[in-house]
Amino acid sequence: MRDMTQAHAVGVGLAAFAPPAATLAERTERVCAIARFHAPSVDADGRFPDEALIALKAERLLGAMVPVCLGGESASLAQVADICFALGRACASTAMIYAMHQVKAACLIRHHSGSPWQLAFLRRVASEQLLLASSTTEGGSGGAVRSSSAPVDTVGDVIQLTRAASVVSYAEQADAIVTTARRDDAAASSDQVLLVFTREDYRLQRVGDWNTLGMRGTCSHAFALEASGEAGQILPAPYADIHVQTMAPTAHCLWASAWAGIAADAVEHARLFVRKAARSQQGTTPPGASHLATAKAQHATLCALVSASLSRYASIQDNPAALAAVDFQAAISFLKVQASELAVATVMKALQVTGLSGYRNEGEFSVSRNLRDVLSAPLMINNDRILADLSASALIDRGPVSLGGGHL
Repeated sequence: MRDMTQAHAVGVGLAAFAPPAATLAERTERVCAIARFHAPSVDADGRFPDEALIALKAERLLGAMVPVCLGGESASLAQVADICFALGRACASTAMIYAMHQVKAACLIRHHSGSPWQLAFLRRVASEQLLLASSTTEGGSGGAVRSSSAPVDTVGDVIQLTRAASVVSYAEQADAIVTTARRDDAAASSDQVLLVFTREDYRLQRVGDWNTLGMRGTCSHAFALEASGEAGQILPAPYADIHVQTMAPTAHCLWASAWAGIAADAVEHARLFVRKAARSQQGTTPPGASHLATAKAQHATLCALVSASLSRYASIQDNPAALAAVDFQAAISFLKVQASELAVATVMKALQVTGLSGYRNEGEFSVSRNLRDVLSAPLMINNDRILADLSASALIDRGPVSLGGGHL
């Protein structure tokens, strides 16, 4: 069945999908239908969601955020967050892959500074629907995004990078890798740049496998990366600015959207479980039914948190000073902590509703895959690391003086 449906996805993909005039929502739902069908085998086999990626490319969703003038659709972050949410309900691995891709795309879109190489590359992202992978942590950094060991070596117009990455999600399936590095051999570990290497620019050597509890389809193996290219492949802006203005806010908003989607799917399973049980038992609800209200309330809180963060970011995204302010950086960092913990708590409540039926790996009310996938959320850039960083800023920021955050 998988081979037949995969062949159908490949064969029908580019030819039979709706024209670009279809809305983002319509195109997203078609991708979700394919992703949802293949999600069980993606999880069971620990394989990349090839069928979903084919659908994403066919529906031209990989280049959605690229400006219209460069061949994209100028989709907003909120629109992309909705896509991540919908994908999260269908296949967690697909949702996270899409979120990580769009985080990298957002960095290039916002910080190309008119670079001819970067503009040409963004046109390719839109026209060829290139998939971007991210490499922002190294084996020796302990997962610290704002620290790099490997420097960029420059010889004339040629740049070279040799990097020991701890994990690079879907590196073997990506069309390009966007990576951080020290500016040069004399630079401090925090003096970083962001570079783009296309598939023909680099060589990967797998040094660790990805056999995990959940998010198995992201294929986040460990790799050694050797790459070379030209100077234009380095974004002009310092990574410190990119991280504050785009990388962190976009990542935390889109990751949280994907987690909210995973939780939404679990809550829906719980709701249907209670309804079916009540009908079959003449109105008597199952023992765990009382947890459904809590699960729905927790999920509503999660969605409101993500929505508020998206709105706040949109309101100040063109104000570098506001983006760099301690209160915003603390809030956007804490979004990751809160969203990940709320998502886990929501799925756990759904499991309490469904009981053994939800605990099973198979069946119409199973939420086991949702739980295994969402348990990765607090570990992606570990919440303890974020909280440790926030403790310092908490001493500096005096906090709001009114409920509205302004002055009395």
